[in-house]
Amino acid sequence: MRTRVRGWRWRRNPLRRRSDVVEAWTVLVVAVLLFVVAPLVGAVAGLHAHDRAAADAAVRRTERHQVRAVVIDEAPQRVSDVQSDPRHPYRAQVRWTEPGKGVRTTWARVPAGTRAGEPVSVWFDSRGRSVAPPPDDVAVRQHAVTVGLAAAGGTATLVLLGHAVGRRIALRHRLAEWEREWARTGPRWTQPHM
Repeated sequence: MRTRVRGWRWRRNPLRRRSDVVEAWTVLVVAVLLFVVAPLVGAVAGLHAHDRAAADAAVRRTERHQVRAVVIDEAPQRVSDVQSDPRHPYRAQVRWTEPGKGVRTTWARVPAGTRAGEPVSVWFDSRGRSVAPPPDDVAVRQHAVTVGLAAAGGTATLVLLGHAVGRRIALRHRLAEWEREWARTGPRWTQPHM
């Protein structure tokens, strides 16, 4: 029957070794790093990523403008598997009226499956090139959460790897201590008594 005594590494006793004390402190430090520092690193990284992504989205919104246009040609006859997915846009010719400049026609990205004559919202940069829409608030939040979780997970992984290396080093030191003590004690036990 095995008995487990909690906290024995913290109490003074003749069986406690220096490596036991170091291992106890290591476990405490690892627990603090995992449950306090890793979440804080994730939160700080997420907030920083949110601020940067929100600023980038704001800059993109100022550099791009949205136009309500009408598709003037049909979708390509042979649409690949990627283009048939409604989430992937394809290029089509669109037409819109711009105040002061008249009717304009150009190629732009439109959602897959859009038919001729359907109105679409397209985005253009300052040079008049068709570009993707700027990220919205949901995309900014998703980016921030992803970065925060990755930072917290990376920190936790580093802590656990460091702990594994520390345990391996502690085990080597513990075995070396036991070997030195056995070298002193072993001959008294193994020599015949008369």
